Amino acid sequence: MPLALLALAVVAFGIGTTEFATMGLLPQIADGVGVSVPHAGNLVSAYALGVVVGAPVLTGIGARIPHKRLLLLLSGLFVVGNIASALAPDFGLLFAARFLAGLPHGALFGVGAVVASRLVAPERAARAVSRMFLGLTVANIVGVPAGTALGQQLGWRSAYGAVAVIGLVALAALALFVPDQPRGGQSGIRHELRAMGNRQVAIGLATAVVGFGGFFAVYSYLVPMLTHLTGISDSSTTLVLALYGVGMTLGTLIAGPLTDRALRPTLYAGLALLAAALVTFYFTVHSTVSALLTITFLGAMGAFVTTPVQMLLMAKAKNAPTMAAASNHSAFNLANAGGAWLGGLAISAGWGWASPSLVGAALAVAGLGLAFTGGLMDRGGRRSEVITSSAPETSTEAGHATAAGPSVTPGERGERG
Repeated sequence: MPLALLALAVVAFGIGTTEFATMGLLPQIADGVGVSVPHAGNLVSAYALGVVVGAPVLTGIGARIPHKRLLLLLSGLFVVGNIASALAPDFGLLFAARFLAGLPHGALFGVGAVVASRLVAPERAARAVSRMFLGLTVANIVGVPAGTALGQQLGWRSAYGAVAVIGLVALAALALFVPDQPRGGQSGIRHELRAMGNRQVAIGLATAVVGFGGFFAVYSYLVPMLTHLTGISDSSTTLVLALYGVGMTLGTLIAGPLTDRALRPTLYAGLALLAAALVTFYFTVHSTVSALLTITFLGAMGAFVTTPVQMLLMAKAKNAPTMAAASNHSAFNLANAGGAWLGGLAISAGWGWASPSLVGAALAVAGLGLAFTGGLMDRGGRRSEVITSSAPETSTEAGHATAAGPSVTPGERGERG
């Protein structure tokens, strides 16, 4: 793995840690700023709102800034947001700080995905993007449990401080290892927005919102489901969540090579298997061993879907993929909010703690339907050109420049469904 990809993975690790660590520290944060735990839960929404707003806005503002410089600026904003979170004296300022910390999230992943895809040969682009996403999945295994433990022992502010340190390490790694990738002459906000007008981009984003909403319908209520139905103690849930992260890591590793070979079939298979896993969890949640096995598979299939959706959006946006790649993470956060809301409605309606599994399965099937719709629209049409940057040059693994003319990855051969 090129050191530049490792630097991008460190960025993703910091993002994943700060995004999910708040959930494990809500009681401590609530006590620290003098609010109730449910009220403190709005901090999670503040971060998600920052992601939804920041992805398109910051990507648009930075549309003419060279990729490396933009990554450094966004990482600096990430560090500032987490330092502000650690120092916030009251709930209002902490809410604003969490919103600020979320602003660069989507843009960092979007620009990072484009940069990662240009570090390797075209037929390995999805593998490179998935290597960056590994930082996010490893955060669920190491970063989130460690951040939660640190916050519980030394105070919740120390967790945000530690994330800021991770951000500084990532900033240094990006400066040292990521090569310069200048923008092309056609770069700019209008160029990016025109690419976003593609119907396939809209369908891809809808697929992410609906299909990935199935994943979050269960993930949002996984801890109460395990304690109420499986009989796992509160003290053991952190280890179970880490197991979930193991599954996500495996799914990410598998998705990269498969997406390079056949993009759409990989997406179809991921959504279908995610739906099947969610239905299975409805029945296995009452048994500890079978529940843990299903949870691992659920994590794998949730992460498995991420890479083909990301690559599909970059392909359909053609030579202006950055806005589409960043907006994908806005879509994931909308999926987070929507899936959690629908799962909560099912529980509130008296359908039981296991009901979010069936809600999630229905969302995954709906997402699969949207993905198939996009595939059918492609039939008989012009094969998509995977152009991962509007810059005139790209960098290969060996560090040599190659022409960035239209190139079709092997994954596109299977993309037309």
